[in-house]
Amino acid sequence: MGKSDFLSPKAIANRIKSKGLQKLRWYCQMCQKQCRDENGFKCHCMSESHQRQLLLASENPQQFMDYFSEEFRNDFLELLRRRFGTKRVHNNIVYNEYISHREHIHMNATQWETLTDFTKWLGREGLCKVDETPKGWYIQYIDRDPETIRRQQEQERKKKQDLDDEEKTAKFIEQQVRRGLEGKEVEKPVYTELNRENEEEKVTFNLNKGASTSVAASSKTSVLGSNALKMVEGAVKRKESAHGSGQSKEKKKKSALDEIMELEEEKKRTARRDYWLQPEIVVKIVTKKLGEKYHKKKAVVKEVIDKYAAVVKVIDSGDKLKLDQTHLETVIPAPGKKVMVLNGGYRGNEGILESINEKRFSATIIIDSGPLKGRRVEDILYEDISKLA
Repeated sequence: MGKSDFLSPKAIANRIKSKGLQKLRWYCQMCQKQCRDENGFKCHCMSESHQRQLLLASENPQQFMDYFSEEFRNDFLELLRRRFGTKRVHNNIVYNEYISHREHIHMNATQWETLTDFTKWLGREGLCKVDETPKGWYIQYIDRDPETIRRQQEQERKKKQDLDDEEKTAKFIEQQVRRGLEGKEVEKPVYTELNRENEEEKVTFNLNKGASTSVAASSKTSVLGSNALKMVEGAVKRKESAHGSGQSKEKKKKSALDEIMELEEEKKRTARRDYWLQPEIVVKIVTKKLGEKYHKKKAVVKEVIDKYAAVVKVIDSGDKLKLDQTHLETVIPAPGKKVMVLNGGYRGNEGILESINEKRFSATIIIDSGPLKGRRVEDILYEDISKLA
């Protein structure tokens, strides 16, 4: 059987060896060639093709290193996102799975010397959450996909709205109960002694919920139970009537129509929409897709397109851009400046910023336009107001 035969044992052994991982020190990243031993690597380094690749790399070595670093980072993060999602995992587990692919970019061709340096760099760039433990470094992928962020915000908004509706319903029921108790007279509890009608009759107490031992005993226990129940109800009614009478003195009794109108106004106040852009407001550009020239720059909204996009004019340069609302965020001015309400029941009203609560990420404003002029609105979120141009 010939030496170059495809089915020869030597050829089969060579193909099996070529499929597996070889030693990293015998791998040439420039030529993307893996050698099996030191002699093969030495012969490759002396070859003409390798020398040509070295000449190309010597002209601009930084360009090649940046290319390999970017490829390594993208492949590593893609594996982390697809394989582990947003779970916390040891960095060495992800790296071992990454290098199991034979055609991967080797770390010695990148700007990072060790896996620890690469892990720290991911944390500094904000691509992953990293923390050091006695067992080593752990990483957690941060999903910054706009669709994922929008879905999470929608779930939180829906959860908060459900809680608000439950609180309003409970409050409304409580008010109706108090109003119903205001017009009734308070029943005073009647205390009776335990008298024996017949000297020969035995008084028995049956604590079991089953059948009573005698008709007399059941009648006695039912009288005692009814008296005790009346005492409890009387105490509760006294407390509720006292509280209700105090409230009736403070404010007049409201009609059912007034309550319905208040509930409708409350619903409008808490109604939120998934779009917030308004003309003549100041916004900040947060996307990096346009380059560092426009990143973190302030602009004025000139025109709103289809509710979710806008034409903005950059304040510094005067350039006009068309951006989606996900690429913009609101601007909170100093207290005393004019703002516009962008979401909720007061949407579209102008106001004066009175104070800022940094701990709760909210502000207090005074409405300065419309029929609600002069109303003070507290705890309005940052994303619901923006500075007026």
